[in-house]
Parts: sequence; structure tokens; C-alpha cells
Amino acid sequence: MTSVRLADVVKAYDVRGLVPEQLDVEVVRALGSAFAQVVVLPEEEAGVVVGHDMRDSSPELARAFAAGVAVHGVDVTMIGLASTDQLYYASGALDRAGAMFTASHNPAAYNGIKLCRRGARPVGQDSGLAEVRDLAQWLLDRGGLHELPTPGRPGALDETDVLADYAGYLRSLVDLRGGRPLTVVVDAGNGMAGHTVPAVLDHPDMPVRVVPLYFELDGTFPHHEANPLVPENLRDLQAAVVRHGADLGLAFDGDADRCFVVDEGGRPVTPSAITALVAAREIAKEVAAGADPSSVAVVHNVICSRAVPETIAALGARPVRTRVGHSFVKAQMAEHEAVFGGEHSAHYYFRDFWYADTGMLAALHVLAALGEQDGPLSALVAAYDRYAASGEINSRVADVAAAVARARDWAEAQGAVADTLDGLVMTREQAPLWWFSLRASNTEPLLRLNVEAADTTTMEQVRDAVLGLVRQEDADG
Repeated sequence: MTSVRLADVVKAYDVRGLVPEQLDVEVVRALGSAFAQVVVLPEEEAGVVVGHDMRDSSPELARAFAAGVAVHGVDVTMIGLASTDQLYYASGALDRAGAMFTASHNPAAYNGIKLCRRGARPVGQDSGLAEVRDLAQWLLDRGGLHELPTPGRPGALDETDVLADYAGYLRSLVDLRGGRPLTVVVDAGNGMAGHTVPAVLDHPDMPVRVVPLYFELDGTFPHHEANPLVPENLRDLQAAVVRHGADLGLAFDGDADRCFVVDEGGRPVTPSAITALVAAREIAKEVAAGADPSSVAVVHNVICSRAVPETIAALGARPVRTRVGHSFVKAQMAEHEAVFGGEHSAHYYFRDFWYADTGMLAALHVLAALGEQDGPLSALVAAYDRYAASGEINSRVADVAAAVARARDWAEAQGAVADTLDGLVMTREQAPLWWFSLRASNTEPLLRLNVEAADTTTMEQVRDAVLGLVRQEDADG
């Protein structure tokens, strides 16, 4: 019997929990068994590929999960240390379901699992993860796997190193040969980019000099949290770019599936601008191959800058707007056969990478685009960063619905039109143009506000007005 409640650690898209209080060998072995029974065996998958990050607990947990899978006669390929997008590569290239042990940017005390079907297709709450959770809980409540009948043959376990193949595949998708030499500072945050960046960029075809920051794999994150979404975690990178006179800087999160960019002056480049830049390149590649631009689709979420769909439409392609979250992006990409998808959280998805997200491939696009012209990165991205943005602002609100209603009433009085695809988006098309998004957190009484406008003054006025309305109940109290 176990006291662990898997409902506390199995989230909407993955598994996250404290080690060993919530995740230990017994728990992940049960999750492996459930994964085999719910996902692998019904779809007659060829097997499962398992990778892990640099956290101290990851190798043991990965082996325990593999053992739970193998009980059911399913073969397991262990790829060892890997970034999350390296695991997705293995899932696609080997045509196997996958499990990646990582807690991404969470602190050292945590670990987790990201699961996928073969071809890196996601496994979330609505696509099998809830069933995996419930079956694993049933097994744990009855003493684990000890009473399970075993098949005639347990699954075979083998080890395969896919790092070189992963790196070569990425280089085959973006050609940097012929570009001007670049100096790039890379902050790996002691995460898995310290493992993958040298494999990808330290190659004769890469006219790139890398200045490494925190490439030592260390799951205690001794220098700063491996979450570049937090501005203070970019400060070392920003200073190093200026100090070395580098052309740009790249920062990766702990499992290296997200990539953030700073320009030659150490200024952050918004993920929306990177989305627009990469979209333009992917559309151009399709057109060069003979595609009609109108047949090319690119997915973006509701909080991406207005510059993203404008860029896509200006090139004759089709912007597809979707809700925030990788399951929604991937579903829309598959439905529309989109060549690319981007989120404002710096997740970038590629058709040619099994519709999965890879920060490294987005980084290669930025390097290639910069190397193909003589100007600085700040000039290159200026065309894609044409609006003033607030960034995400969180407010703790007791009555979310009432706060949203107040903001909506105010915005409609200003001539804005409502959209409720994902939370509330209010858009005013008349000059001065502005829009804002209010999205409620799924787990906390928080409202997340994003504002964008034609100019900084308007953005600040709208931001302050909406924040005042959202936080009105607290001020009144």
C-alpha cells in the first residue's frame, strides 16, 4: 500500500513531484507498468525509448520505469542523458513511444516524466495520461507490481546513444554553411543544453563560436534557476554577451526544450518575434520548394504578438490561432498540416520534427537568419517586434469571474471586441490600436494579463486601467 496520491503529481501534460516524497522507485515502476498497458500494448507500439536529465534521481527513476514497462513483454531502449527534444527525436526516428525523466525548470528536489506515443505524439490528460494515472494508483494501492502475472518473455532492455544522430538531423534541417561567422554566448543553466549544444554547434558546418556559461550538468542548479522566463535568470547571459562582444545570446531551460534569445546589446528578444522570424523562414522554404503560399499554415497561440499573424498573412500563408498549451498547438498543427507553430512561452514546434517542440532547432533558425545578412540581431528582429507589450502580469484574485467581467465591461465601453477562445481577449482595432488577454490559472486564484498596443503610452494606459479593475476588490477590501 502507498500513501502517494498520483492525482497530486500527474498534471495536465506530464508528471511532476517531490523526490522521494511523491516520486520514488515504486511509484515510477507502477507508472511504467500502466504506461505499457494503456498506451503501448493497445497501439502495438514497437517498444519504448527512455531518456533522463542530469538530476541525481533521474537515472534510478528511469531504470525503474523501464522495469515496469518490461514486465509486460515490451522492449525498452535507454538513451541515457538527453534533452527533452532529443527524446522526441528518438521517439520519431526509432518509431517508439517515449518517456523523458525531467522536471524541466523546477527546483532540484523535484523530478517528473514527459510521455509520448511513437512519433513524439503527446500523451496528456485527454489522451491517455488520466488512464495511466488511475491504473498506476490501482497498482500502488494493491502493493505495486508483485502480484502481476508476467508474460512468457519480459521485454528486452538495451542502450543506444542517439546524441550524434539527433545533432546531425537538426543540422540537416537548417543550413548555416555560407553564413558569416558568429559569436554566441549560451547559458545552459547547468541543464541539458550543456549536453546537446556542443553536439549540435561544435561541427565544421557551423560557423559559430560558442562562449559557454554553466555547461556543467548539475541538477542542483548552483548558479541560477534554469528558467529563462524569469528575467533575473537572464542577467548573467546579458552581461556576458556585452562583455564578449557577442552577436547574440541563447538561454535554455533545464531540459533544453525552450530557448530564449538576447540580442547583441543583451536585450531580450520576445518569443513572439522569434516565432514570426522562424515562421517567415519556414514559409519561404516551402515556397522555394514549389508550394503555393496559401497552402502553408503556421500555428500561434492567443497571447502571441499581433505581429505574428500579420507576418504570416503578409507572406500569403495562413495563420492558425489556438489556445495556449502544447496539446492544443500540436492538435492544430496536425489538423492543418502546419509547417511551424510558436508560443509566447518560447516553445517552438516543427512539422519536420514530428510536430514536437525543440528550442535547439529554433536557435539554429535564428543563427542562420543572422548569418545570412550583415546587420545586428536587433535590426533583424525589429520588423517582428513592432508593438509595445506589457509582458505577463499575474494578479491574485478572490473572484476571477467578477474581475474578468469588470475588465470586459470597461473594454467594450472603449470600443473593443471580445474573443473567448482562451480566457478573454479584448481587441480595439481603432486608433490607437490595443488588445489585452486575461487568462485564469488552472491551479491558483490567479489572473494572467498580457497587453499589447501600437505605442508604449497606450499600452501603459490600458495595462494600468485593466490592472486597477482586476485588483479592485482587494483595494476596496
